[in-house]
Amino acid sequence: MQHVPPPLILGLDLDDTLWPVAPVIARAETELFDWLRGRHPDAVRGHSIESMRRLRADVAARHPEARHDLTFLRREALAEQFRLAGHAEALADEALEIFLSARNRVDLYPDVRASLERLRARYRLFALSNGNADLGRCGIAEYFDGHITARSAGAAKPDARIFAHLACAAGVDARRVLHVGDDPLADVVGARSAGMQSAWLNRDTRSWPAHLAPPARVVATLDELV
Repeated sequence: MQHVPPPLILGLDLDDTLWPVAPVIARAETELFDWLRGRHPDAVRGHSIESMRRLRADVAARHPEARHDLTFLRREALAEQFRLAGHAEALADEALEIFLSARNRVDLYPDVRASLERLRARYRLFALSNGNADLGRCGIAEYFDGHITARSAGAAKPDARIFAHLACAAGVDARRVLHVGDDPLADVVGARSAGMQSAWLNRDTRSWPAHLAPPARVVATLDELV
């Protein structure tokens, strides 16, 4: 049997691992739309939140090299809205900040803060995320040694490159990293394919996808990692 060395580093996904993300994004998109409607109504005339999502999808289709960069896609879509309304594209920066401010107001799962406090006493913690959450603005930066994002790595999970960035930033062999996340493909299979240990955080008793090799570790809360 192959020896598995004990992990030195914990990689932690953020969205739907440390907080539920759907209500966060819904609130942020609503606040952005309301701000645009109040400050620059021409930019949202004929638009809805759903049509703005479709516009971002169109931007992603036109920029496949940047599909991993959610901040770029949102800013580019906003710039296009302003441009078509006859406004300066630079207004997209102000609009993006409205979104990001709301996007980083998160409600942590009940187990998170105490678990992070205990885990960081035993491991170095790194966030590894495809999204554009900011640890400082979310109020949890003190627990982490670093944050690897899809934007900074130039690739999104499950691409091996983002996991390689984590191992490089931590200064350890990939085998000494245990990555924990809620997404079977992006987090578990991605980490495993990159040579890391992995754990599936399954908070809501979902079934594991039958077409994927089962996870080596399954936990329902971060408490179980402690």
